[in-house]
Amino acid sequence: MSLHDDAVLTLKGYDDQEELRGLYLDHLAAHPDGVWKACEAGHVTASALVIDPERGQVLLTLHKKLKMWLQMGGHCEPGDTTLARAALREATEESGVPGLTLLRSGTPVRLDRHPIPAPCHWHLDVQYAALAPAGSVAAISDESLDLRWFGYDEVADVADASVVRLLERTRALL
Repeated sequence: MSLHDDAVLTLKGYDDQEELRGLYLDHLAAHPDGVWKACEAGHVTASALVIDPERGQVLLTLHKKLKMWLQMGGHCEPGDTTLARAALREATEESGVPGLTLLRSGTPVRLDRHPIPAPCHWHLDVQYAALAPAGSVAAISDESLDLRWFGYDEVADVADASVVRLLERTRALL
């Protein structure tokens, strides 16, 4: 099965955000390359909010290009076989935390569509949550300016509304 096929199956199995889910599925139906960065009409991305429920904290990265505190994530790569694995790969690479596990057996937590600069137009982000093992220590990657654990109540002060919604949805699922 291709990553495109997995994305379609994942989205068909996602039972929330019906209108946005339909937009993602329409995009993939119209664009066989819709999971790859090269698709200028927009492309699917995969991200994961790294969370430590025992400490009541989330790990955010200060994105190098955007200079915003965000969840870990990014573009799908040729070696990715599923969106869930792409999200887990990105979270592990960007956090430096080994042993992350996806919440809900790898089912998405949310969808978030946001505009990006030309030549592409949209990121169609499929968002997951990744549970950090107890006592996890993060290690900054070359993709970040900074990496920091934030208490749940601090996230709204540092991150945008999409990260806040992702945290709220994740906490509701714990």
